Amino acid sequence: MSVPLPLSAPTPEAVQAELTALFARDLSVQVPSPETDLLETGRLDSVGMVELLVRLEERFGVRVEIENLEIEQFRSVAAIATFILAQSNGHAGRATQ
Repeated sequence: MSVPLPLSAPTPEAVQAELTALFARDLSVQVPSPETDLLETGRLDSVGMVELLVRLEERFGVRVEIENLEIEQFRSVAAIATFILAQSNGHAGRATQ
């Protein structure tokens, strides 16, 4: 008998899938793979980054202050998923003040 994982502990793959759907639905951006470089490929520009930050806060409760933004954490869906999971595990609940 298999027991489903609790919703409070999402896998990186589940977060990546949700992010890929968010990009397509909310940002009209198709992401071919979790490792696709969103910046070098032009899929994410400055306006898209601001919109992404708003969506991440709405969906995942992750708030990132612009002055604390580390661009490498947003270079790919895989990197964003890692960032979200770290935030949700209490490594930086809210951005440093």
